[in-house]
Amino acid sequence: MTHNTIKFPSTRMRRMRFDAFSRRLMSENKLSVDDLIYPMFVTEEHKLKQAIPSMPGIERFSLDLLLEEARELSELGIPAIALFPVTPLDKKSEDAAEAYNPEGLVQRSVRALKAAFPELGIITDVALDPFTSHGQDGLINENGYVVNDETVAVLTRQALSHAQAGADIVAPSDMMDGRIGAIRDVLEQNGHINTRILAYSAKYASSFYGPFRDAVGSAANLGKSNKNSYQMDPANSDEALREIQLDLEEGADMIMIKPGMPYLDIIRRAKDQFGAPTFAYQVSGEYAMLKAASQNGWLDEKAVVLESLLAFKRAGCDGILTYFAKTAARWLKDG
Repeated sequence: MTHNTIKFPSTRMRRMRFDAFSRRLMSENKLSVDDLIYPMFVTEEHKLKQAIPSMPGIERFSLDLLLEEARELSELGIPAIALFPVTPLDKKSEDAAEAYNPEGLVQRSVRALKAAFPELGIITDVALDPFTSHGQDGLINENGYVVNDETVAVLTRQALSHAQAGADIVAPSDMMDGRIGAIRDVLEQNGHINTRILAYSAKYASSFYGPFRDAVGSAANLGKSNKNSYQMDPANSDEALREIQLDLEEGADMIMIKPGMPYLDIIRRAKDQFGAPTFAYQVSGEYAMLKAASQNGWLDEKAVVLESLLAFKRAGCDGILTYFAKTAARWLKDG
């Protein structure tokens, strides 16, 4: 029997929606704490917890307080966190040398987290924008153009330093060509065969990143510049599939689509075509919108957040980076 031979009233689609138990039985997608990754901002100093005005409820943590926060996340059952450093101005430079400093903030944070919580997955961001004096994700030439191959050479040093510190997953978010293959090679050559690569394969030149750049302190450095010469055009989707295919061929274990909800179609196409572990980043602008609307009483925060996260699962996500991870884990735990 084909669908177009089934007619009303012999088939009433609402019949299965009549009771909660039958709605539960036919639910196609489930959201759980296992799907959540919590992005966290780490900063220098001691006993410092600093609010981020454009991201209400999200804070920058000094390493000692980051460890306290990680304990709560572990108790909630969140599988992994993603670390983003707030680099002091005096450590930013044209060549981003602080990115691969073995005693850098990220490297120290990874060692401390893995010592305290060995079962908590630690994901590190591989990109140069927190470390460059100009706020770009790579090195620039005399014309201000972000150069590819020279940047990849620095990114491989950064990724190796993270792996040596104990990072479980390195996540290149820079969108340089060829960097996944270069990072995979250097990890293999140095014995880090189980360090996974989460490739930001389809990272768009989006306007939804503003609060994040405030959080890591790169907005002022970037100024009125943009990242259009290396991040993807929001108009394109076929190009995203080419980027993803190349990253998988170069050795990526997982792929990332960023931002999230405005790009659910890309998530679906990627999952259908490649079947690889697929992740999305519900970015700072998405968080800020939902949070602001909820705080103004225009939306029910719990309802819209859980609906938005379920949309990622429906689109094909295996994991979701979201600033709502901690509160969503509590909601899911409480039922």
